[in-house]
Amino acid sequence: MKIFEEAGMKKIFKFVFYSFAQMFYGILLLPPLRTIFLNILGANINTKAILMSVKFFNWHINGPQGLKIGKDCFIGDETLIDLYDEVILEDQVTLAQRVLVLTHINVGFKNHPLQKYFPKTSSNVIFKKGVVVGAGSTILPGVTVGEKSFVAAGSVVTRNVLPGVLVAGVPAKIIRKIK
Repeated sequence: MKIFEEAGMKKIFKFVFYSFAQMFYGILLLPPLRTIFLNILGANINTKAILMSVKFFNWHINGPQGLKIGKDCFIGDETLIDLYDEVILEDQVTLAQRVLVLTHINVGFKNHPLQKYFPKTSSNVIFKKGVVVGAGSTILPGVTVGEKSFVAAGSVVTRNVLPGVLVAGVPAKIIRKIK
């Protein structure tokens, strides 16, 4: 199978391990238990953060070590976080329900005809202190959302967001300054 050829046994083992970890994480009903479990696996999550039924993918690349969540953060139900690269939430960050945080782009196998035009890339995503991201928003790889900024619901953030602004739309644009 093509996946065995490209990934190798070590990556496949990590994929299986973290698939089970995701299942176990999913049955932990209380946010403090989720935080403890993720910290045991290597994440750095403040005990005052609240993670609802957040889903993670690409754990098998770097594990949860690249997940850093500060004090007084909230991540809403059905939020999906790509752990291919680092995801950092500084203190007092809120990600509402169904937010999608992407840290990589890949069109498929190494011989996919679009690989030469869209090679696999990854970059971390950073949410600075006091950020709020509205429900259903998508944050693309390499984006930093500036301190005390608000991303309106349903927005697609394709580039860095300045501090202290409200952004909205597809792609997200500055609507107004808020400080």
